[in-house]
Amino acid sequence: MPPAKSRIDESAARRAFEAALDSHEQDFGKFFLARLYGLDISYTAEECCIGFGLEEFMLNPQGGIHGGVTAFVLDVAMGHLLHRTSGAGATLEMKVQYLNTARSGRMTCTARFIRQGRSISFLRAELVDQQGEMIAFATSTWKSLRPRTA
Repeated sequence: MPPAKSRIDESAARRAFEAALDSHEQDFGKFFLARLYGLDISYTAEECCIGFGLEEFMLNPQGGIHGGVTAFVLDVAMGHLLHRTSGAGATLEMKVQYLNTARSGRMTCTARFIRQGRSISFLRAELVDQQGEMIAFATSTWKSLRPRTA
C-alpha cells in the first residue's frame, strides 16, 4: 500500500494568504505575491537581494522548493534591480538552471547586471539556501519600458 499523502498546513497557508491580502499594494516590493511569499527586498549599489523563509506551501510534491517559486524569485530580483536603476522593464527571455533543491530554511536570492544598456539589459540572479549552497541561477534579457519622447 502506498504511503498516505500529507497535506500542507492549511492554517499557515491561510495566514500567509490573509496577511498578503491585508498588506499588499500594486507597487514594487509590496505586490501580492511578494507579500504571500514573505519576500524581504533590499538593495546595495549594484545588487538586489531577496530573503525569504521557505514555507511548506512553496514545496512541490517531492518536498523540495517548487521550480515555479524558484523562477518567480529569480525574476523578481532581476526586475526589481532593473526598476531601481533605470525604471520599469519587461522580461524578454529568462533561462533558469536548477542545480539542487531546498526543503526548509532561509533562502537568499541576489541579482546583478551582466550588462546594462539604454533599452536592453542582461541580468543574472542566484538563489542559495541558508548554508550557501546554490539552488538555481537564471540569466535574462530585459527591455526597458521608458516612455517615448516626442
